Amino acid sequence: MSTPPDTPQVLLEHHLKALRMPTILREYDKMARQCAEEKADFPRYLLRLTELELLDRDRRATERRIRQARFPVVKSLDSFDFMAIPSLNKTLVLELARCEYLTRKENLLLLGNSGTGKTHIALALGLAACQRGHRVRFTTTASLVSELIEARDDKHLQRFQKQLAAYELLVVDELGFVPLSKSGAELLFEIFSQRYERASTLLTSNLPFEEWTEIFGSERLTGALLDRITHHVHILEMNGDSYRLKQSRHRRSPASPA
Repeated sequence: MSTPPDTPQVLLEHHLKALRMPTILREYDKMARQCAEEKADFPRYLLRLTELELLDRDRRATERRIRQARFPVVKSLDSFDFMAIPSLNKTLVLELARCEYLTRKENLLLLGNSGTGKTHIALALGLAACQRGHRVRFTTTASLVSELIEARDDKHLQRFQKQLAAYELLVVDELGFVPLSKSGAELLFEIFSQRYERASTLLTSNLPFEEWTEIFGSERLTGALLDRITHHVHILEMNGDSYRLKQSRHRRSPASPA
């Protein structure tokens, strides 16, 4: 008994899988019925299918970039309370969310005392960059220095440096929370130096510039770093009362009498 030939539908689904078009594979039959009811012609049918595929492909690519960025949590500007930090230039933040600074290879510095939302803004700008098609990596200063030292000890420092250089935006949070060893400061400086005028770096710090020597332990190294970081830079000042502390106090306060 001879084997029946493959039907066109089976072959079509096989080809769509091979071409990696899962959305068209999922939607082509339903869309065909819908277009038949609307008496839409064949080009319109193909147009709708390809639009669905492109939209879904963009969505999956954005989700992949967000995963690869290694955000500890995903935060957006919509959930940030700009009224709580009057010193923050909201207009500039919204402009930066358009990510044009990445094309110009400019840096961002978020400076202010603890609890004012520097990490939230950094995460939100990183998310905006992912959504606009840019490769992003988020890390804390302590984690990055630890990875650099481990890579150096394991003899693959150069490979790790190349991986970091490939990101269009490197977000380094909490600069100044912990002092750095001499070797850690030098490795971190080298990363920032390699990115100078090649890719954008976003730093958050609770220390003003004049206290950065305490982090790096060397006036010469600190001066050279500031010279590179601040050459093409947008500075967001975020000084004010800690709204995390305000929220904590509000949660603990007894309910007001009726």
